[in-house]
Amino acid sequence: MANVVIPDPVLVKSYIDGDENALAILIKRHQSKIYGFIYSKVTDRDIADDIFQDTFIKVIKTLKCNAYNEEGKFLPWVMRIAHNLIVDHFRRNKKMPMFRETEEFSIFSIMSDNNPNIESRIITQQVENDVKRLIEELPDDQKEVLQMRMYQDMSFKEIADTTGVSINTALGRMRYALMNLRKVIEKNNIILTN
Repeated sequence: MANVVIPDPVLVKSYIDGDENALAILIKRHQSKIYGFIYSKVTDRDIADDIFQDTFIKVIKTLKCNAYNEEGKFLPWVMRIAHNLIVDHFRRNKKMPMFRETEEFSIFSIMSDNNPNIESRIITQQVENDVKRLIEELPDDQKEVLQMRMYQDMSFKEIADTTGVSINTALGRMRYALMNLRKVIEKNNIILTN
């Protein structure tokens, strides 16, 4: 019986009934996906660790208070909690993400280059910065879907579950995000090439 996988709803019920180990199994099962999601948004290990811990503190409080509405969707529920905590973090620290993200992104793009000349590195960096700036101009719901799809490679079903909307709404937001990006690029005669 070593290979029996206990479903999430059973583990949640066991935890609510007093089995502390059930929560440990749930955390271990979903840790990499939840932490990866948080880290992809904040790109800072310390902040990601804090948000990850805060997410499970909130999960524990909700489960202990019997406020969890069991629908067999434990992971999307936890992802939504993490998402809300990330949004709260950025609201509190409005200035931080742009600079951190840009610095880290530049470092990684230089490290991953196959010895291009300095000119192509500068152009690549400028294009990446321009794209990030354009994405920041989008409405929050469109920006979120675009980032989840393009940078985290999430399916539209995963995006819908994480954000708590229907798949059609997620698809619509992506479509509007791309349309809005095209409009801004055309209106300002922006050339994105390297």
